[in-house]
Amino acid sequence: MVFDEGLAQRLRETYAQRTAAVEKKMFGGLAFMVNGHMSCGVSGNDLMCRVGPDGYESALQQPHARKMDFTGRPLKGFVYVASEGVADDRDLQAWVGRSLEFVQKLPPK
Repeated sequence: MVFDEGLAQRLRETYAQRTAAVEKKMFGGLAFMVNGHMSCGVSGNDLMCRVGPDGYESALQQPHARKMDFTGRPLKGFVYVASEGVADDRDLQAWVGRSLEFVQKLPPK
């Protein structure tokens, strides 16, 4: 499993500031789970971000975002963000915030 360890560490620090998250190997990378639900993660050099069905289209309009389609079929409600889109800590914080806004509304597993 190869993923950007630097981005993973930045995610660890971001989640530590905001909420408790559990790391789990998932989707060929590393995912951060909140209340049992995947929030964000790292796959290769990309951020994986769960934005939910209502936030999906607006997320795709953001710079460096694209459909998460590692199986050949896009996962609705999930996007990949290229490393350029999260190079700045404020951008990474914004993506994590977007994900937490959705995930924290889900019932705990």
